Amino acid sequence: MEEEILFDKWNEQKKFINKASNQGHFYREKEIWWCNLGKNIGSEQDGKGDNYERPVMVIKSFNLFVCLIIPLTTSKKPNPFHFKIGIVNERESYVIISQIRLIDTKRLTNRICIIENKLFGLIRKTIRELF
Repeated sequence: MEEEILFDKWNEQKKFINKASNQGHFYREKEIWWCNLGKNIGSEQDGKGDNYERPVMVIKSFNLFVCLIIPLTTSKKPNPFHFKIGIVNERESYVIISQIRLIDTKRLTNRICIIENKLFGLIRKTIRELF
């Protein structure tokens, strides 16, 4: 029952996000943003809080409205799909490469930071090797 309530609440939030102006955000690859990821299914990474947000890293920009992202986590797991990126929002963080996904940039809310070129290159190299 609780799960259904969370899905219903997220669906209302998603309707609000969808109605937002389609101006797009000025964003770039290598940036970490707060993103409305929502309440998802099974083991898919969820957003948290009232806005169902979670930090994500922009991996690839396709245009003003669509980009490829990887969610962040603070959970350290010994597998090749968790890649340590350092401190984000005062917490040690990892990108979850197995959760890579395409999003509409309406989901992006606030930019947090930009990661350095060398680290970004290592992440992209890891993605290519794993897929």
